[in-house]
Amino acid sequence: MSTTLAKKETLQRKWYVIDAAGKPLGRTAVTVANLLRGKHKTDFTPNVDCGDYVIVINTDKAILTGKKLDQKSYYRVSGWIGGLKETKARVMMDTRSDYAVELAVKGMLPKNSIGRNAMTRLHLYKGAEHPHAAQQPAEWTLD
Repeated sequence: MSTTLAKKETLQRKWYVIDAAGKPLGRTAVTVANLLRGKHKTDFTPNVDCGDYVIVINTDKAILTGKKLDQKSYYRVSGWIGGLKETKARVMMDTRSDYAVELAVKGMLPKNSIGRNAMTRLHLYKGAEHPHAAQQPAEWTLD
């Protein structure tokens, strides 16, 4: 029995659109991470960057279930003494919902060059419009 391994030169990358309106943020991020990684393909190879391009629209309409809007916090550090900044999830979803989705997806990708390259293929938009119509992206529905 032989194993088929993907080669970087023979990859066919596709474009997909995911609508995050009314969908949980984490479920959307899992689907996006799997598409960026290429795990939905039959010739998935862990050591080859074989993922596709993903466009996520309506990130401002993604939902957080339970009490996450009030209890979840996002932290960043300026590097200075006492420079720890905290942002609640409610404020983050109101002001920078695309960044909240980006952080969720980034946490689900590998922490190496494959994950960094996969993040360059992610395009996030707050509204329903995106400028990638020329690539003819296919609609991907969340399960």
